[in-house]
Amino acid sequence: MKKDKTLSAQETEKQFEFMDKVRKYNREGMRAYIETFGCQQNEADSERLAGMAEYMGYTVTDDPSDADLIVVNTCAVREHAELKALSVTGQFKHIKQNKSGLIIAMCGCMVSQEHRSQSIKNSYPYVDFVFDTRSLHTFPERLYERLVTGKRSFDISGSQEGVIAEGLPVRRASDFKAWLSVMYGCNNFCTYCIVPYVRGRERSRRRENILEEARQLAASGYREITLLGQNVNSYGNDLYDDYDFADLLADICRTDGDFTVRFMTSHPKDATRKLIDTMAENAKIAKQFHLPLQSGSDRILGLMNRKYNRDRYLDLVGYMRLKIPDITITTDIIVGFPGETEEDFEMTLDMLSRVQYDNIFSFIYSKRKGTPAEKMASQVPDDVKKERFERLIELQNGISRRKNEEYIGKTIRVLVEGRSKTDDSKLTGRNEKNRLVHFEGEDSLIGGYADVTVESVQPHALFGRLV
Repeated sequence: MKKDKTLSAQETEKQFEFMDKVRKYNREGMRAYIETFGCQQNEADSERLAGMAEYMGYTVTDDPSDADLIVVNTCAVREHAELKALSVTGQFKHIKQNKSGLIIAMCGCMVSQEHRSQSIKNSYPYVDFVFDTRSLHTFPERLYERLVTGKRSFDISGSQEGVIAEGLPVRRASDFKAWLSVMYGCNNFCTYCIVPYVRGRERSRRRENILEEARQLAASGYREITLLGQNVNSYGNDLYDDYDFADLLADICRTDGDFTVRFMTSHPKDATRKLIDTMAENAKIAKQFHLPLQSGSDRILGLMNRKYNRDRYLDLVGYMRLKIPDITITTDIIVGFPGETEEDFEMTLDMLSRVQYDNIFSFIYSKRKGTPAEKMASQVPDDVKKERFERLIELQNGISRRKNEEYIGKTIRVLVEGRSKTDDSKLTGRNEKNRLVHFEGEDSLIGGYADVTVESVQPHALFGRLV
């Protein structure tokens, strides 16, 4: 085994001692509220924060005005996400003015940037402490210090490499869908992305710890387990010479239980035919692959430091469709990267037409302070980015609708997630291919599977009736 970055048992036990101290220090009936922005990894991190809060005697609440502790878990992928987190935190100021003893903390990717942490320290005096992504496990220690000393703390000088803390409490948001982090950090340094700077370098969890967590989830009746990492295809590179992500997937599929395995996110430069073969061979792995493209132009991909080209990407897609003919493929697209010409953008549209994605997640390029792209020449004007974005969406909506129309008249198995956010009269869920499905039904179906016959579609959803 190569260098293992797992936190020592003594250091983990130290945090449990602080959790015990906080529980004894606080009065009964204390409540905690956690606001989460950003990706699935942030959601998984918040489940750890909630688990530690419960261990410390807090009851987790959905109402910030009812809380004695508020934690804002922030995102830094785009400026909009940062501004939204700051705006919401600003609203909590009024709660604190009316509630003596309320503690407000901020964590996550945004505050892991020195300039943001200092700005919060100087401009948000009602924020009590900040901790970064690489020191998430120190939450109990920092909270206890704030309770006892009353001093604010804004130390984000944790290890640049980061560690992995095993065995911390977790309070899962769902009792049928689970996040399972297999690794943290990123080594890729795409020129537009802040993630490697705020989450540190790649570090993989030991396979035995991942497999044990998967066994526990399956034994508890979880229907869907999603493996998380900034680039899951790099799993094991820092730990093992002969054990990779495909091997991990195969081992998880040997776990007893009726569950589906998903994973995100994959980097095309590290996606292998072995991984695709493993998906084809294992019925428990969802036949859905999220493979971020970002741009269809080789020139722009080079400027982005993506380390693959169109031909490499199309070769992967071709092999997927050969081995798994009915596979669902989704992607990420950035519109308006610095230097993107009309010809470059047309190449992106061409890739959409060639690949025929089931769905895309598209974003207008946003400058990230501290990344190489921030200082690149030929920044694309906002009006040009907006016009290109609209053309991209128009093309993909047509493709997505045609893809969805293939489901009309078919009966599909759906994992029921809850009531629709837009129509309370309908339940909503997803099939194995991650299609959103709306239908009428009773709440008793939530958390289980249902057979639904598709009757109509929109670009981003299917509508049907319960069988």
